[in-house]
Amino acid sequence: MLKNYFNIAFRNFLRNKIFSVINILGLSIGISASLVIYLLVAYDFSFDKFEKGSDRIYRVVEKFDFGGQVFHQPSISTPLAKVIRNDFTGLSIVAPFRLWEEDVKVAIPGKNNVEPIVFKKQNHMVFTDENYFSIIQYDWLSGSAKTSLQQPYQIVLTESTARLYFPKLSYAEIPGSKIYLNDTITVTVSGIVKDITRNTDFIFKTFISRATLETARLKPIDWDQWNATVDASQLFIRLSPGTTVAKIQNQFKGVLKKYGESKPGDNRPLPYLLQPLNDLHFNTDYGNFGQRIAHKPTLYGLLTIAAFLLILACINFVNLTTAQASQRAKEIGIRKTMGSSKIQLVFQFLNETFLLTLLATLLSLMLVPLLLKIFADFIPDGLHYDLIHRPDMIVFMSILLVGVSLLSGFYPAIVLSGYKPIQVLKNEVHSNLRMTRSAWFRKTLTVGQFVIAQIFIIATILVSKQVKYSLNTDLGFKKNAIIFFDLNSSDTVPNRRFLLMNNLRAIPEISAISLSNDIPSSNDTYMLTGHYLEGNDEIKTPLQVKFADTNYIRLYHMNLLAGNNLPYSDTMNNLVINETYAHILGFTNAEQAVGKYIELQNKSYPVAGVVQDFHQKSLHETIKPLLITSDASHEFTMNIALQKQNIEGDTWKTAIAKIQKKFKEVYPENDFNYNFLDDSIAKYYEAEQNISRLLMWASGLAIFISCLGLLGLVIYITNQKTKEIGIRKVLGSTVTQIVSLLSKDFLKLIIIAFIIAIPIAWYGANKWLENFAYKTTLSWWIFLAGGMIMLLIALIILGIRTFRAANANPVKSLRTE
Repeated sequence: MLKNYFNIAFRNFLRNKIFSVINILGLSIGISASLVIYLLVAYDFSFDKFEKGSDRIYRVVEKFDFGGQVFHQPSISTPLAKVIRNDFTGLSIVAPFRLWEEDVKVAIPGKNNVEPIVFKKQNHMVFTDENYFSIIQYDWLSGSAKTSLQQPYQIVLTESTARLYFPKLSYAEIPGSKIYLNDTITVTVSGIVKDITRNTDFIFKTFISRATLETARLKPIDWDQWNATVDASQLFIRLSPGTTVAKIQNQFKGVLKKYGESKPGDNRPLPYLLQPLNDLHFNTDYGNFGQRIAHKPTLYGLLTIAAFLLILACINFVNLTTAQASQRAKEIGIRKTMGSSKIQLVFQFLNETFLLTLLATLLSLMLVPLLLKIFADFIPDGLHYDLIHRPDMIVFMSILLVGVSLLSGFYPAIVLSGYKPIQVLKNEVHSNLRMTRSAWFRKTLTVGQFVIAQIFIIATILVSKQVKYSLNTDLGFKKNAIIFFDLNSSDTVPNRRFLLMNNLRAIPEISAISLSNDIPSSNDTYMLTGHYLEGNDEIKTPLQVKFADTNYIRLYHMNLLAGNNLPYSDTMNNLVINETYAHILGFTNAEQAVGKYIELQNKSYPVAGVVQDFHQKSLHETIKPLLITSDASHEFTMNIALQKQNIEGDTWKTAIAKIQKKFKEVYPENDFNYNFLDDSIAKYYEAEQNISRLLMWASGLAIFISCLGLLGLVIYITNQKTKEIGIRKVLGSTVTQIVSLLSKDFLKLIIIAFIIAIPIAWYGANKWLENFAYKTTLSWWIFLAGGMIMLLIALIILGIRTFRAANANPVKSLRTE
């Protein structure tokens, strides 16, 4: 029986080659896109699932809300960790740690006066204690979590790092070895742990005892300050079984009131929240140690795209199969007359669908590697296409194969098996075909196809428009022809940066130089709490701080609204604030803020000037209150504005070569790495640019699949109307009239689809634009363009096929049986 079904299926495929190819192509595109999207989504949702009690692990974060300005910080005030550990109940683990955010020079001392082996630009280092290893479980190859990070200047290495630094030693021989960090710190290896092989955002490779930070030489300036937070200082906790988040949140109340009496900023609003571990990989507000952050709405959007592409392919199959129903009517009638039951016929047609879907799936397996290469920039490094070691992929493909087969084949099977033998053998099915429910069902499905395709087109245009707006909007500072690079803040000769700056001033291709802690727009944030007294009222505001010299505002062409620029100084003594902060303080005019005093860390400083607002981060976020002040102890970023390009276009290339030469003269042991500011800003919108690319491909695939279905239906209709076309031509109809007659029904469906797509696309576009604090306008032409593009493509397909049919020799048409 099964063999007979397979033989019938293959004969039917060969008899209808065009329709079989259309169905296989459509299904393979939908299935391959679904496989790629599954790989992406499954990868991102697999992060940090291996930790013990992961559903009870949280990061303590901060969220400020002042005057409508919302701040998100992944960090805490450093003293808070000790308070939580000593005073809170309901916690099984309290694990504070501090990131070493800059690249580190590592030197492995040689024996017998051999020169040390130097490894530059080492990163992913963290200061922590044994509690970290209770949150994130590692397998220990040497040492133990309890003893390896108890004392100052102890260091634990991951397996890969140990092999890099000590390639000739066994794991048992490495502990006790010395390592020099930045030529200033000597640490001793006390343990080795295996690398984490599962997907995680905790990518640290080197662990230094947190007690090391207690030493006078390394102790951060914010170590005992309640009102200072830096992103480097972070805290993870694990709740005891049965403890609720609300219980922990309640214990935060009164913390600063109890412990902050002798601390600056003791009575500021309490902003602490608990961020779940499973949110770490997806939350852009708090970040994940500089790693790639996935966007849940985007992932859900990808799943929607996959579903739509599969639905489009299935619609094609249903449309084409039901459209050809009359051609198989006699076969069905004869089979029923010979004794076939309806269930047997349904099974036969589902079997045909299954075989087509199987062929499409096999084709899609060959397309997936190609799609992964096309989207190589978007695909995470850790994502691999490996069917042998991915049983979940095999399960997913099996579910997809069965699901698509049933979705595509069930309705046509019911329609085809439902024909009555008497009507079929009397040739009554064909005459009533146009008025059957299946004809209306096909039209409905066709409209649905074009609704989906037009929504994709409109979404593509909108995302591209927003990306263009984000990249070209005025940010409030100059971003072109500016490069920047970081200098080592742990340099034992700190004055070298000033020597380098003086040497660079001699380069004629440089127009301006400035030292700062950061560029104007950056994901890095330094925060302080500002206090302003107006009579008996006190306004306390969290402030973003930019430490910079007097050239910073001039170099970036920032607009000074009132007052003066920062005077030359290597210590904090004057402030320039932005207009947002001036408004929060109650000043309607920028001039009113000049000369007022702001208290920071228990000291008061005068406002020297007010600068026009500029965007400190991406356009996703609103402009925050900010101050710019000088403090040489924080200024380790070199900002360089280049002269305009000459006619030959080599000014910047020449300048960078000269800068590198001067850099190596002052820092011979360091590598020269620079970034263009506009490139750095463009990285804010990598996710949107990737979405734009994905939508372009999704739109292209949706249009292709829809047009495949349209082409199939047009071929079928023109074949059905061969005699009618011949008769009309004999009676004098022109080619244009016949093309118009054949095309008008399809054009009506496209117009109906456009009308339905507009409100859906408008709603989706507004929801997506809510992610941006500053966004492009939702112009009417976006929707019109989407409809016109779809209409134009459909007209081309309809015109080519119908023109061919209308231009055929009427003599041959009238001979057609």
